[in-house]
Amino acid sequence: MQDLIKKLTENAGINEEQAAKAIETVVSFIKEKLPPMMHAAVDSFVGSKADSDDDGML
Repeated sequence: MQDLIKKLTENAGINEEQAAKAIETVVSFIKEKLPPMMHAAVDSFVGSKADSDDDGML
């Protein structure tokens, strides 16, 4: 996820904390639209840790 945060900070001109929050928000939104069995794939794609109890947040 660090690569995504870096790219977002460079392209959007925001700090790392803001970039991480933006990514968390987008990932959460995507997970809401997908079946639970696909949540780990989303986490893997963005490079975050898959949460076994999947509370909807990273």
